[in-house]
Parts: sequence; structure tokens; C-alpha cells
Amino acid sequence: MKKKYKIEVDCAACANKMEEAAKKTAGVKDAVVSFMAQKMEITFEEGADISAVMKNVAKACKKVEPDCEIFQ
Repeated sequence: MKKKYKIEVDCAACANKMEEAAKKTAGVKDAVVSFMAQKMEITFEEGADISAVMKNVAKACKKVEPDCEIFQ
């Protein structure tokens, strides 16, 4: 299952780091972060608990950029 989220990120380098952090999160099959569009697209693994996975994605992204926001 794929879902798109609006995000707030300050620079392209941070967006790339957030994408890598999201891809390493359990339950995430793939992730794409677009700095220009301020969007994040997450492809979840089969049977994943989406809300729990997104909490972990948010934590991982906050380690990269503490003031980033992911709007669900």
C-alpha cells in the first residue's frame, strides 16, 4: 500500500537523508521524499500497521532534522 504525506523540510540534503532514514524503518518497503514538492510517498510492507510505522518514520526523520513535520 502506498500513501502520500505533506511534509515540511528545509533543504534538499535533509530531504535525501529523511528518505534514507524512512527506507530503513521497519514496515517500509520504499520511500520517496521530494523537497521541491514538500511531499513524502511511503510504500508499506504487506500487513504493516501504518500508524505505528509512520510514528517510527517520524522519529527517524526527526533525528535527521528536528524541526521537520509530516502531516498525516
